[in-house]
Amino acid sequence: MAEDSVRGVEKITLPIQGMSCASCVARVEKALNSVKGVVKATVNLATEKATVEYSPEIVSVRELKRAVLDSGYKVLEVEEKDIVEKEKAAREAEFKRLRNKFLAGVILAIPIFLLAHWEPLGLSKLWALDRQTNFILQLLFQTPIQFWVGWQFYVGAWKTAKHRTTDMNTLIAVGTSSAYAYSVIAILVPELFAAKGLIATVYFDTAGAIIVLILLGRLLEARAKGQTSEAIKKLMGLQAKTARVLQDGKEVDIPIEEVEVGDIVVVRPGEKVPVDGIIKEGHSSLDESMITGESIPVEKKVGDKAIGATINKTGTFQFEAEKVGKDTMLSQVIKMVEEAQGSKPPIARMADIIASYFVPAVIGIAILTFAVWYFFGPAPALTYAMLNFVAVLIIACPCALGLATPTSIMVGTGKGAENGVLVRGGEALETAHKLNAIVLDKTGTLTKGEPSVTDILTSKDFKPETILMLSASAERGSEHPLGEAIVTKAKEQGLTLETPSDFNAIPGYGIEAAINGKKVLLGNVKLMRNRKIEIGDLGKKAEDLSNQGKTPMYVAVDGNPGGIIAVADTLKDNSKEAVATLYKLGLEVIMITGDNHRTASAIAKQIGIKRVLAEVLPEVKASEVKKLQREGKKVAMVGDGINDAPALAQADVGIAIGTGTDIAMEAADITLISGDLQGVVTAIALSKATIRNVRQNLFWAFAYNTILIPVAAGVLFPFFGILLNPMFAAAAMGLSSVTVVSNALRLRRFKSPIVTI
Repeated sequence: MAEDSVRGVEKITLPIQGMSCASCVARVEKALNSVKGVVKATVNLATEKATVEYSPEIVSVRELKRAVLDSGYKVLEVEEKDIVEKEKAAREAEFKRLRNKFLAGVILAIPIFLLAHWEPLGLSKLWALDRQTNFILQLLFQTPIQFWVGWQFYVGAWKTAKHRTTDMNTLIAVGTSSAYAYSVIAILVPELFAAKGLIATVYFDTAGAIIVLILLGRLLEARAKGQTSEAIKKLMGLQAKTARVLQDGKEVDIPIEEVEVGDIVVVRPGEKVPVDGIIKEGHSSLDESMITGESIPVEKKVGDKAIGATINKTGTFQFEAEKVGKDTMLSQVIKMVEEAQGSKPPIARMADIIASYFVPAVIGIAILTFAVWYFFGPAPALTYAMLNFVAVLIIACPCALGLATPTSIMVGTGKGAENGVLVRGGEALETAHKLNAIVLDKTGTLTKGEPSVTDILTSKDFKPETILMLSASAERGSEHPLGEAIVTKAKEQGLTLETPSDFNAIPGYGIEAAINGKKVLLGNVKLMRNRKIEIGDLGKKAEDLSNQGKTPMYVAVDGNPGGIIAVADTLKDNSKEAVATLYKLGLEVIMITGDNHRTASAIAKQIGIKRVLAEVLPEVKASEVKKLQREGKKVAMVGDGINDAPALAQADVGIAIGTGTDIAMEAADITLISGDLQGVVTAIALSKATIRNVRQNLFWAFAYNTILIPVAAGVLFPFFGILLNPMFAAAAMGLSSVTVVSNALRLRRFKSPIVTI
């Protein structure tokens, strides 16, 4: 449990076990919000957490836990530092439990199916079974499926019943129990079926199939939910494990947890900055892509901030620890991901919504059927009333319901994978078709995420290939991304590079080196001024390049201005087309970046995006997504970096670029394997196709059975003397299953729309 306090109101996160659907979430929220002293309680199904703001003067944590327990669920007791591991272990245990039950259900259901179709399959030629023995064997195999494999449905039905409502659990429990009870009576008291039009039979295969198929859907959901804490775990793994601290004039390595505010920490090249602080001595360049998302390192000097978990690229420096433990920027990012995951509203699954209306209606019809037959039916009235009551309940529970959503989701996600779109769970497909706003990160999403040479401008005394060769030779051993970009460009042009001598890196300015006896300077305008080199009209050209969002670097040879090499993060090949298509789909497109306004505006202009948010830190990215959600919009966030993780988790649908960080992919709902923005269009189109297919499946899952409910109630008996023939029930269940599977397989014909401009 995590807790913090603001102005007398505390916030606590309670990990909750036992929730399986949106109605579970609603019950827990209602229970917590009804407790006196609770300001606000929100529950998230995917993370299985309740976030509660409460007044500790009015209500205690123990009372909050009791409210959760009274609503039928369990609070996971853990220490804050163990919460991720404990939750992961609990979810893995739940997944294994469901997997074992599902496998056991399949193993037990196979002989039931064979026994139920003993004659049609020709098995009677191998072993002659009389009808009664066949039924008893089915009973022996079905009983553990009914009361062990399917026990969770009874638990879920009881929880909803206590709150005077119904859901899928109720439908499954009532329907399968009716089929089981009906079948047991047919075995033990077959004379009850002497009534006209009835044939003694059993429905064990139906009950078993429903339980196993629904359990398969739950298993797939548990697998997806079990991955939600991985993003947080990987974020925690970014933190340095030790810090080199000055103690009594000596450098001492201590665990990160022991660093205190005011400690002087030493960081060498290639190391992670352990905590947040202010640089007191030395200078360097830091890779801050974790926070800003930008690939170009930031030059740091005395007085500048160093952020924990960022990477020191060049020089050694000392800084004073300013924020440690849960106050560091990385810890805040972790907290934001947790809160974002916890604040996403649960998705009301279509099957649950239908069941909430269907179950009460069926039970009402069954009770009415019993009453009509008991008071107005022929003798034996009680027998007719009981049999028709049970018949209505049996026929109303559609076997295909277990196939309706999982088959469409499985075919849809498989088709997505074929098109380079990996979908973590069905919830993402159920939401993507509703999107009306999309937030695109700049670096790594719209752009390639790595600097490359865009322009080579020279003075009249030099040729472009000469300036590029000299610059690349000077940068030959550089690990700086700008230097690597220059070397890559030279190699692309087939230039032969020389070995530099007298190399010297000048922090905050650039580099100098001797190439074939020529003294080469490569750096910013400050370096040129420091060495008293007149840049002339190159200054105006550099300003123009800067206005285009590029980074200009001056080159001087033997004290004379040689030219400018401009480096920038360039657009991906089809970014412009993808953005145009998103606008055509009616989405509001917003670009968000940690880069400066000038660069951001230049990129947005090139790509055709009208709304830009620049110089945005991770917490602001998530809050911008929240702001759009408060306006009633369904928002997608597309990003690739660690700094995008909170916003990806907060969005209704988080879409990660597959060429980005693992953390972004863990926080997101959908991953684009190739990093191609065409995948965003594909995901939305696939969602629309899948949801349309699910709705059709749910219709057919209920249609045949619903049509036969009046027959089960006995409406044909007064006119034709016909009661529900078990063959009709078997045919209805078979037809609905075949229809649902066939319809779901139509999704295999899905084709991704072509991105056009």
